[in-house]
Amino acid sequence: MSIHAPLPRSRNRATSTELRAPIIVFGNTRSGTSIIQNVLASHPDVAAWYEPRNLWQFADPGRKHDEFDESDATPRVKRYIRRQFLKYQQLEGGRRVVEKTPVNILRIPYVRAIFPEAVYLYVVRSPFSFISSVELKWQRTVSARGLLWRIQSTPPTQLHHYAAKYARQQIDKRVLKRRYLSVWGPRYRGIEDDLRVYDMLTVIARQWSRCSEKAERDLAAFEKGRVLRLRYEDFVTDPIGHMERICAHAGLDVTDEIIRAANETVRSDRLQKWGRFDPLDLAHILPEVSDEMARHGYEIPVEISEAIANRSRI
Repeated sequence: MSIHAPLPRSRNRATSTELRAPIIVFGNTRSGTSIIQNVLASHPDVAAWYEPRNLWQFADPGRKHDEFDESDATPRVKRYIRRQFLKYQQLEGGRRVVEKTPVNILRIPYVRAIFPEAVYLYVVRSPFSFISSVELKWQRTVSARGLLWRIQSTPPTQLHHYAAKYARQQIDKRVLKRRYLSVWGPRYRGIEDDLRVYDMLTVIARQWSRCSEKAERDLAAFEKGRVLRLRYEDFVTDPIGHMERICAHAGLDVTDEIIRAANETVRSDRLQKWGRFDPLDLAHILPEVSDEMARHGYEIPVEISEAIANRSRI
């Protein structure tokens, strides 16, 4: 739930029975979607809904991967998810909902079918920063607090699916003492097979590249101008300028609260998080990410290029 207190409904605000067009942020996990959502939610007419991931899986909670398409958005699924968004909007005093759930990068047609009227943003981040953050996440179980938060957005009839996932995490770490969980993050088709064959960095690299590739195919179906694209690295170097773009795209004023939140919370000193890895280990996964890096305008970091060159001279 947003930390903002509900505001009195203004004349131009939708009534409690009308769902306002939500702002939906697409972007892989650990790609800066949270910070963009949080800054947007500082606007007095916007409320953040942080990752109601189990709600989005209402169509098929037992699926072994996270790829959903428009055929999964049946009338029953649409009604249920839209009704939950309306309930959240009402809980937040009628404010417009900004939502982000990273695994929805694999469900773009599904989300669009449910919310054809939504405003969409798409955020991408360098694969090396992604890999560094996600590799740590693969080692951690969900906390009790995190579990409680997830339960709040879970359809009651589907709770047993998620109880099994939580139990599996606990067995992986506490009983079997494994370094990594059985699975974490966006589950592209075939991830379980890859986990049996490839090293963890390769699988994580595929979580970035496969999601990026699928998102590009799916985003190509949108009309020109419907989706605002951002690179995380560009956003953190000029947060005010990019928030002006985002607000214009979403039909929002750039308020003092947004400027203050952007200045106080956005940091540009976390762009080299991958430095904890041996550059040669990252060079190993270049074949997995190079095509998508080129698509988004990312270059191979100098440290990795130099490590490759030094190895070739040996």
